[in-house]
Amino acid sequence: MKRYGLAVLVAAALLAGAWSLTSARPEQSRLASLPPVPVPAGNPMGDDKIALGRMLFFDARLSGDGSTSCASCHVPELGWSHSDALAPGYPGHRLWRNNPTVLNAAHYKRLMWDGTLDSLEIQARSAMQAPVEGNGKPFVVEMRLRLIPEYVARFRQVFGSAWPQLDDAWRAIAAFERTVVSDPRQVPFDRYLAGDNNALSDAARRGMALFEGKAGCIQCHYGALATDEGFHALGVPRQPLFDANPLVQIAVRWQNRQRDVPSAVYRNLDEDLGRYYQTRDKADIGKFRTPSLRELKYTAPYMHNGVFATLREVVDFFDAGGGETPNKSPLLRPLGLSDEEKNDLVAFLAALSMERPLIVAVPALPPMAPLGGVADCATDYGDGITKVKQ
Repeated sequence: MKRYGLAVLVAAALLAGAWSLTSARPEQSRLASLPPVPVPAGNPMGDDKIALGRMLFFDARLSGDGSTSCASCHVPELGWSHSDALAPGYPGHRLWRNNPTVLNAAHYKRLMWDGTLDSLEIQARSAMQAPVEGNGKPFVVEMRLRLIPEYVARFRQVFGSAWPQLDDAWRAIAAFERTVVSDPRQVPFDRYLAGDNNALSDAARRGMALFEGKAGCIQCHYGALATDEGFHALGVPRQPLFDANPLVQIAVRWQNRQRDVPSAVYRNLDEDLGRYYQTRDKADIGKFRTPSLRELKYTAPYMHNGVFATLREVVDFFDAGGGETPNKSPLLRPLGLSDEEKNDLVAFLAALSMERPLIVAVPALPPMAPLGGVADCATDYGDGITKVKQ
């Protein structure tokens, strides 16, 4: 069983009042180290599949005009996210939400800020085919893959198919993404849980006591991912780009329209409705998924709309009791933290990240077959007949 240092237990108990940090505390209200990555039965892992998925993750030819890859928005050097407040989209577009990180996404039960998707395979397909993201037309992208001899050979080796199939491409990308996870040997908090009492600084230890006590963060941020994976309305300030950038205004309204929001709502709203898109329950308007707190050091800016640039801004926001919004979470309240306590809390949050960012070398991508020299590539004539040109 994981254990906490005695000094932290004492300090937390004093600060938390009714929050008991003894062994009687329920497991779901504790922080924990990450377990092995869950792997679906329908997409087992394998070195060749992971290698193929890594290539496809960085390959912009899966997009409509060949300009946008998964890595365009999920940049390894930027915490597998993006440093822009709102995610960049397909050329000529701009998205309306902050870009979630791929780091540790393999552990989520549901993906996206509103919980729309439930697997990495579906997310890969959705991102590369959505008009404002990858805009990749399935038949066009699949044909491109079939005109790349090395991909033909690799898909055949990994999946046993005569030529690349798009559903297999999403499986390969998802397999690669399941390797993009925190290394507990590099995470001070995980080393502390494993028994290294020197892994956390004094400030981080004080911050941990605040996290589990006076600040009440543990109410929504617990478990291995430091998230309840629930949905809450916090009253996060409006993203200024919603008013300043016409492309963002268009994207927000397009999102509302294409998600079949009732006309009475769509015509009078220029805001992100969050979980409501999934449930159609007005009580869910403005609710967004509780994000993991792992790897925060590398994934700024923060919140669903990227409105906060630093962790200190996030702490200040919660210290004030959040913002004003309908359906606001009853868990939010003013905390009365001092500047020193805020600094300690930030120190602990940083200790949930690896000491060095996870960087993956960009693979060399295979060329398409030369014009007039297509060898062993599949050709689909659109009439149900597929031929292989030798």
